[in-house]
Amino acid sequence: MEAVNRYKVEPYVIVADVYGVGNLIGRGGWTWYTGSSSWMYKAGIEYILGLKIQNETLSINPSIQADWKEYSIRYEYKSSVYNIKVKNPNGKNTGIEKFILNGIEVEEKQVKLIDNGKINEIEVIM
Repeated sequence: MEAVNRYKVEPYVIVADVYGVGNLIGRGGWTWYTGSSSWMYKAGIEYILGLKIQNETLSINPSIQADWKEYSIRYEYKSSVYNIKVKNPNGKNTGIEKFILNGIEVEEKQVKLIDNGKINEIEVIM
């Protein structure tokens, strides 16, 4: 409890700094600033849920807790929608076994985004 009282800032946001000198050692500072929120967003979307877009190519490489059974993402690309459902039936932390686009398995486990104005369904099996 002493450490919580010393920290003094919200435990659910990223702080810019934690003091390390004098009587303020361990106190958090400068929360809720834009750089912090963008890194939190990037960490959640890219490094935990695993959604990455590079050169108009979508890939999924989750890094989740083994007890997460599934999650979904709705991604909009121009006039198209990609509904992504990630299933984790074997309780894995990382790695995917299957990547299925509109009912067809994609061996490359990634898809080139297209502006087809349709709703596209992606199923990822870990």
